[in-house]
Amino acid sequence: MSKALVPSHLLAPAGTGNLDAYIQEVYKIPVLTLDEEQELATRYRDENDLEAARRLVLAHLRFVVHVAKGYTGYGLNLGDLIQEGNIGLMKAVKRFDPEREVRLVSFAVHWIRAEMHEFILRNWRIVKVATTKAQRKLFFNLRKSKKRLGWLNMNEVEAVAKDLGVKPEVVMEMESRLSGQDVGFDLTAADDEDRPQVAPAAYLETSERNPEDTLEAADLESHQHGLLYAGLGELDDRSQDIIRCRWLTDDKATLQELADRYGVSAERIRQLEVNAMNKLRASLNA
Repeated sequence: MSKALVPSHLLAPAGTGNLDAYIQEVYKIPVLTLDEEQELATRYRDENDLEAARRLVLAHLRFVVHVAKGYTGYGLNLGDLIQEGNIGLMKAVKRFDPEREVRLVSFAVHWIRAEMHEFILRNWRIVKVATTKAQRKLFFNLRKSKKRLGWLNMNEVEAVAKDLGVKPEVVMEMESRLSGQDVGFDLTAADDEDRPQVAPAAYLETSERNPEDTLEAADLESHQHGLLYAGLGELDDRSQDIIRCRWLTDDKATLQELADRYGVSAERIRQLEVNAMNKLRASLNA
């Protein structure tokens, strides 16, 4: 799928100055219903309808933002993480099969995370190698300052330290970091069966609730709140007041207190409450 399917300002937010505006923009895009998602996915699969694919991508950009925020602790730019996640989202849309009875958001999370993981691993080493001003100075100058391959001896350590204006201990620490080996993302067969390899793919995952579940729950809660308040608006004033006093305030009123207020029996207030609750349930299930 071509990146041209998505407007450039939505695919790749540029700079932290535009990031808040980008996030606000993608959250304005309506979430698709199950029927809309199935119809668009079928059109793309069967007819190669690029407009359908574009709508699928745009409707799920908010989810990429949600997942990306879970990886901000790695010290990488949130905008870059979102950009990589958007690429994973487009790959997921291209491979999505609407007949498998799974929502696109659940299918796409694996592709989105995979792209973010690869980006983190490509940048994690350089982020962690140089964290102080002295270390960053060493990072860019140590290699060209070395006189031979392999570990530095003490004379070379002192010479490099003097040349770069840092302590010998800092040179030794940076030499150790730069000499470390990169680790593959996926698990591979170990040379020694007694010492199995553990790749980042195994420990980058979290046992916490999946971001897609959290996002879906938040969207459902927001939708239900909207239906609830719409249902309240259809009740008469007395029924609205009874529901608010009995259910929507911290200091809940008793049936008798409301009966005294409206000059009716407590049993009549109970009946009105039951009728109002039934109407609200009907509006939530509509």
